[in-house]
Amino acid sequence: MPATVEGPDFIALQVKDVPAAAAFFEERLGLRRAPASPPGAVVFTTSPIAFAVREPLPGVDLDGAERPGLGVALWLRTSDATALREQLVQAGTQDVSPVQASPFGPTFSFTGPEGYRLTVHGE
Repeated sequence: MPATVEGPDFIALQVKDVPAAAAFFEERLGLRRAPASPPGAVVFTTSPIAFAVREPLPGVDLDGAERPGLGVALWLRTSDATALREQLVQAGTQDVSPVQASPFGPTFSFTGPEGYRLTVHGE
């Protein structure tokens, strides 16, 4: 039987300013750092999939990107989409859309560190 994958196991956003991106995810979204991270990265204690911000890999040119992650949809889960949206607006987060009903619960999108477009859904 051929080997197969079970699904996503780790997600990392490549960013030019790791400390600033890590601060955004800690201060605005409440993520907590894992006890240890490799050099050039900050790993957070997220579940069911680990999440990190990291320096760009060799050959990745973020300066030439129109918008980092274009074509990838990264969704984050929260217990209260409306309250989180309000927190982000109050903190001056860019391009926060209104909360909308979806098959996945209430959702909204915003522009995160270095131009990544992120979507949040509630339960």
